[in-house]
Formats: sequence, structure tokens, C-alpha cells
Amino acid sequence: MRRLFLALCAATTGLVLGMGPAVAAGPPTEFGTDWHDPITAGPPVATPGTTSCTATLADTEFRDYTPYKSTYIPPKGCGDRWNKVVLRLDGAVAGRQYDRLGYLQVGGVEVLRTSTPEPSPEGITWHVEKDVTRYAATFRDKQPVEMLIGNLVNETYTGVIKVKATLTFYAAEGRAGAAHTPDKVLTLDGAHNVGTSYEGLLTTPRNSERIVAEVYATGSGGGCEEFWYLTVPDAAPYSCKAKDGPYREVQVSVDGKLAGIAAPFPTVWTGGWSNPFLWYVIPGPRAFDVRPVEYDLTPFAGQLNDGRPHRITISVAGVPEGQSGWSTPTNILVWQDSKATQVTGALTTHEAGAPANTATYEPGTEHRLKADGGHSLKVAGYIDTSHGRVTTTVTRSLAAASTHSWTDGESKDALLARWTDDENVTVAGHGPATTTRAHRVYSMDGEISIGAGDRLRTVMTMGDRSENVTLRAGKRIGWSLLDDGYTGDAAYNQNVPRDQRHATGVSRERYRLLGPGTCYDRTLATAQGELTEDRRSC
Repeated sequence: MRRLFLALCAATTGLVLGMGPAVAAGPPTEFGTDWHDPITAGPPVATPGTTSCTATLADTEFRDYTPYKSTYIPPKGCGDRWNKVVLRLDGAVAGRQYDRLGYLQVGGVEVLRTSTPEPSPEGITWHVEKDVTRYAATFRDKQPVEMLIGNLVNETYTGVIKVKATLTFYAAEGRAGAAHTPDKVLTLDGAHNVGTSYEGLLTTPRNSERIVAEVYATGSGGGCEEFWYLTVPDAAPYSCKAKDGPYREVQVSVDGKLAGIAAPFPTVWTGGWSNPFLWYVIPGPRAFDVRPVEYDLTPFAGQLNDGRPHRITISVAGVPEGQSGWSTPTNILVWQDSKATQVTGALTTHEAGAPANTATYEPGTEHRLKADGGHSLKVAGYIDTSHGRVTTTVTRSLAAASTHSWTDGESKDALLARWTDDENVTVAGHGPATTTRAHRVYSMDGEISIGAGDRLRTVMTMGDRSENVTLRAGKRIGWSLLDDGYTGDAAYNQNVPRDQRHATGVSRERYRLLGPGTCYDRTLATAQGELTEDRRSC
């Protein structure tokens, strides 16, 4: 089945999509040559009712792998301290085309990593929104812009990808005060690949008092690392191999010392699992918005604040040596102590648990691989700021469990998997300590099978859930819940002309976002490319 994956799924990869036309009266019996524009159940970015100004970052077409380059100039009329900054991307494509991975950088800072939907012959449009207020420091100055959605256009793959990307700035007026954003957004100097790792040099301001790394980690490229969660050890008879099995972990190191660990999200692009009919209208979670993995590096601030460059290394544990397929562009967010010229400190605790990773192969009529993995890390450090000594303690614990089963020839291929990523960050100094806890759970339950008449069917359930709580002096002062669930079932006849595929497919997404003063709950459902349900419960 991996061969089918690689044949039908090209490299590439949620953001919030706009509303489509009214729900159809009744779905067709099978897919036609046109279908509803892509849509997701997630909320649009909330904005204040203040003066807004818009700047265009890109307005172009992608036909090959040539990056688009332009210059960003800050808009006038909205000041330089904003309440909200929103990135909006509008895309259009028609004909035949694979899903394609793309990025958008402003001043070298990765502000968007995305992918495209696969088009209908008549064409589709889609709309993407992202809150990029955290990058406000970058947007205050004139900057070079680079964007690329790598594409191939020829006699067979005719889809030209058209995009327009803009930034809209909402002024800080009245109660809509300026957002508290990082003072600087840095990138790694001289960043380059070293084997399966990515590294560069970081020089922070000497008065940095909070440092956060964000890594846009994606397994892609059309090879096996696009489906890393299905890889097996060499002893198992399957088309995608990895010596240590499917466990993956995105790691950040500072001067060679492990500084952060995280579980990657198992993104499925819109041609994924051998079945684009599964994703034509509702993509899987995060398929158009690759959210970065975040690491609080503040315990290392005392070390980083010496005015010298320090080596930052991003690596993905579990990737076979010498094998490509992961992209890990990295931004560094820095908050500075405005009343100090230098903030000193030291790392006081570094406890890395022993990594756990087992993959047990069970041969039979139906082959089976059971895999379990996990890791833990605790780091703590202090800094002496203008407002006293502050200690930051970060603990993170990862766990993964999966059962992968397949038949000879991979005509049946199934995975049941669950990943957890638990993180606690405690900041103690003047006044009560504050602890932020995050509990993330990613899940996947999918199966591909080939039946009579070479008919391929894919059934999939995916989950993206995050619970967050903030405590001060042990009392809860904030919380949030994000729960994004997708289910789908699609089938089509393989190896026949398009008009003989007789494809069918149903899909459903429910997206919930809850918190103090926040209640968002929306459900979408489709059948054969038509929207059959759009329901809001809040």
C-alpha cells in the first residue's frame, strides 16, 4: 500500500477556510467533475473593530520551483503597535494537480507553512487565515519577501496555482490596546543541513528574559517520511523502512545539549492515504496550517545572553541516517528586559530521561507491528532581571503507541495510533509562581483496502486535541480546550479513466474551541463533494 501512497500522493501540506455556497439540497450518487470549494470547521481569526490597513505580500502564480520574491513595506495609517495582525491567503487552481507544500517568509521569518488542495477540472478556490500578531516586530520595517509553492505543470498536470497573500493590521485604539508581542523575532544565522539535522547560529540580545523557539516541522517530499508513522524495521516485509520503526521526536539542542523535545503532528496532505476523494472538500486537521512546535528555551537564557553566537540544532529522532524528508525552519521569539542592559543567569537542572522505543513485528497472514515510544526532559534555569531573580522550569513528556497491520502486497494497510505531548512551564520570581500546563493528544485510525474490480477504499478518523490550563499560586486563572476531529470514508475504481472511477466519499469535521468567554462549536459534513451539513452549536 505504500507504493500506492507514493504513486498517488505528492509532497506537500490548516488554517481557517472561508464559508462556501449554500448547502446543497441533496448530494449526487458519486463524484462529478466539480465539487464544493475546500472548507474547514475552524473559526476565523477574531479581530477588533478598529482602523485597519492592508499590505500585499504576494500576488503570483506557481508553475515550477522558482520562489516568488518581493519587498514588504509597512502600511501607513495604523501606527506600528497593533492589536492584531492577520495573514490572509486566497488561492485558485483548476485542472489536474497534486497537493503541493508551500512557505511564506518575511525578512527570513517563516510566517506561514501551508499546502494546497487538489483541484477539480472546473477549478476550486480556497481562503486561509492565520493570526500572525506574534511576528509584529518583523512587520515594523521594510523586509524582503519570499514565497514558494513548488509545482509542476505539463501536459498531464495542468493545474497552475494562483495565490494572493496579504497582511491586515488592526490599530491599537481604545480598549483594543496593543498586543503583548515578542520584542524581536530572530532566525538562525548560516542555517544549513548537517546529515539529518538542521542547525545554525543564534545570537540573542544580552537582556533577553524570555526565549521561545518555534519549529515548523513537516515530514514531506513524497517519500516514506511523509508517512513516518507507517515505517517498519528492516525485518518486516513492508515498502517503507526505518531501522527503529515509526517513533519520531522533534528535538532542539543548544550548543550540543538537548534543550527541548516534542511530538510531531501526523499531518495528512490532501492526496494522502491513496485517496484524494477523502479530502477534496474537508482537509484533515492542520493540512493547510502547519502549526509550529514550540519550545521554551528560557532556562538557557543565562547561557545565550553572553553576546556570543550559540549553535542551535534541530533534529528528528528516528529518521534513518542519510534519509531526507523533513523540513524544520525555525524562528526564535525573544522578550527583552527594557530596564536592563544585560540579564545574567545559569542553567541549574538538566534531566533527560532514557528514550524508550520498541517495535515488535508479528508475522502472519496479516502482518502486524506494535510500536511504543516515549521520552521525558526537565530543564530549569534562573536569570537575574531588573525585577529580581526569575526561575523557569520546563518539563515535557512524550508517548506514542501504534499498531500497524497489513497483508502481503499491501492490499490492506491499517494503522491505529495515539501520541501524547505533555508540557509544564513554571515561572517563579517576585510574587506567586505561575504554571502553564498543556496536554496534547493526536490520534489516527485509518485503513486502506482494495476490493473487487480494483476498487480502493480508505476509511479514516483523525483527532487533534489540546487542553491548556494556567495556575497561579495553585489556583486556576485560565484554561482552554481545542478539539478538532475528522472522519471520512471514500472509494474509487483504480487504473481506469477519470470518468470510470465512480468515486464516492463522505466526510465530517467537528471543531470545538472552549475557554472563559469563548464557545465555538461547528460541524461540517459532505457527501460526494457536496456540503450536506453546516451546524453551529454555540
